[in-house]
Amino acid sequence: MAELKNPRLRALQSRDAIELLSDKWRIPILHVLSPAPLRSGELQKAMSEVSPKVLTQTLRRMERDGLISRMVYPVVPPKVEYRITSMGRSLLGPLRELCLWAKAHGKERDQARRDFDRRQEDRSPALSH
Repeated sequence: MAELKNPRLRALQSRDAIELLSDKWRIPILHVLSPAPLRSGELQKAMSEVSPKVLTQTLRRMERDGLISRMVYPVVPPKVEYRITSMGRSLLGPLRELCLWAKAHGKERDQARRDFDRRQEDRSPALSH
């Protein structure tokens, strides 16, 4: 209950949540891994927009944060497989809710942006030469 009364603790908790998912590839990786484990190459094919280097860096950070696990099989050539952890899986429900919220409020957001931009244009002084 003390957290509810302490704005700093609430802010820090919010920052932790955002930091956990702030990388633009983390959410797609969680969704791609949600049905079954995948090898590195399969992940790369599923997410061809991300460079191999960035994908590897993102996977390592997600592994460090406990969202996915990495299994290296002792074969030649090496087989590396990634799977979502139970903690990572527990994020799927909240992410689904966030996506549904964004979809439900998309038109409202777009209108707010147009209104804001119009107000900004009205405030800016006309350029005179």
